[in-house]
Formats: sequence, structure tokens, C-alpha cells
Amino acid sequence: MSVITIVDYGLGNLRSVKRGLERAGADVNISSNPLDITEADGLVLPGVGAFRDGMANLGTLGDVVCDAAEKGLPVLGICLGMQMLLFESEEGGLHNGLGLVPGTVVRFEGDSKIPHMGWNTIHTSQSHPFIDGIDDGEHFYFVHSYYAKCSPEFELASSSYIVDFSAIITNKERNVVGTQFHPEKSGEAGLKLLSNFVDMCKK
Repeated sequence: MSVITIVDYGLGNLRSVKRGLERAGADVNISSNPLDITEADGLVLPGVGAFRDGMANLGTLGDVVCDAAEKGLPVLGICLGMQMLLFESEEGGLHNGLGLVPGTVVRFEGDSKIPHMGWNTIHTSQSHPFIDGIDDGEHFYFVHSYYAKCSPEFELASSSYIVDFSAIITNKERNVVGTQFHPEKSGEAGLKLLSNFVDMCKK
């Protein structure tokens, strides 16, 4: 059984993510101990809240996550955790992210209600083990006021609210994936994604 560590940096729905991964067949730790991160078969970086707070709370654990990713350990970022995988965010001023996936986080603009909240469809754009079995047009649950802008080679799926944005991202060279939505709140389709990630951690 794969051992997956959820990185605990004080932000995120840790328990619901843990339950989702357990349903997907993983042995799950919630930890801020660098040893638990480096010895895991895979890492999950969850997150709810502001980018600046997330990066500040993560602190030196960010270096541990990046080192693990550079060595090929699978990493899944969820919501804010996905945004933190990117190079930078404009939320609350310009702030550096972990730099594991090229891209920028920017705010939705316009007259529509912000945050973007609720169920929305995604449109897949390339194949990847993380999205095996996920249909184009599948629905997932989103809650966010900022969105990721990634070039097509780093985007597995997009969604649309005011503008088109990256809903699932990857850096295949580093075995890193991220979802703007919450798979742990997205029913059977979300569970399938988590199961796919668990499978990635077995290889």
C-alpha cells in the first residue's frame, strides 16, 4: 500500500483529503515533519486561503517538497496547493511560489460573482495517467477567486468562468500534478482522480 503524506502547514481541508485518499486505497499521514515528507511514496499539498499566507506558513517545508519533487516523488497540489506549485501569484502583491510548474496566478475580473464557487465542467487537452478514466466535460467542485494561467504544455484540463483557466496542471518532468478544484468534494470523479494519483505513487 502506498504511503502518502499530506503536508500540514496549517491551511486546508486536511481531514477530508485524508478520507478521500484512504477511500482511494492509500495509507495516509498528515505531517509537518520533513522526514515524513522525504520517506513518503507521494505528497499532497492541500490548501484553502490566500497565496501569501500559504507560502509563509509552508516556510522551509517548501524546500523539502521541491527537493522531493526534483527526485521524482509524485506531488499533488489541491486548490491553493495547486496555485503554490506555480512560479508566482499576483494575490496581495507579487509573491513567488514553489516554481515546480511554469505559470502565474491572477484574479478573476468582471461583473460575475467572485469567488467562482460550485460545480463546473472541465475539458481535457492531453493524456496523462492522472486523468485516466476522466471524461471530457466531467464536473468538479470549485471554490476560488484567483486562477492559474499556464501554457498548453503544462495544462491537462481547462475550465471556464469569466475566462478560460487551467483546471488541472502538470509538469511531467517532475511527476507533479495539481487541481484547481477539490477532488475530495467532487464525488466519484474526484475519487477516480485520487485513485489515479495513488496509482502514480506505486510506480
